Amino acid sequence: MIHHILPGFPPSVSPSSHAVEADGFVFLTGQFPRDIDAPDAPLPEGIAPQTTRTMGNLARALGALGLGLQHLVSVRVYLAQFERDYAAMNDAYAAALPEGGRPVRTCLGVTALVRGALIEIEAVAKRP
Repeated sequence: MIHHILPGFPPSVSPSSHAVEADGFVFLTGQFPRDIDAPDAPLPEGIAPQTTRTMGNLARALGALGLGLQHLVSVRVYLAQFERDYAAMNDAYAAALPEGGRPVRTCLGVTALVRGALIEIEAVAKRP
């Protein structure tokens, strides 16, 4: 098992690794819409920009491990405002993924997320 602390990423908000790899599977810690290069900057306003940023952060984490969004196997999406944001999140989420290569997904409504984020996404990828 390999515990990854990714170069260029700020420390995790929680006491955790950025990713853990076991038997070819890569488990990524939840990504949220912070600016990785300026982690204390305000989060974007609204679910669409927050989803786009979160997917970008996920892609960047995968890229640091030599993978891409096409390697995703499973995704969990957490929404702080499920009823209000589900449709707009789906549009931005779908736009970030390659056609025909979408992972399985679960989407959950939660009461709150770190730093007041509207979305957090955790994922599992598989090395080819």
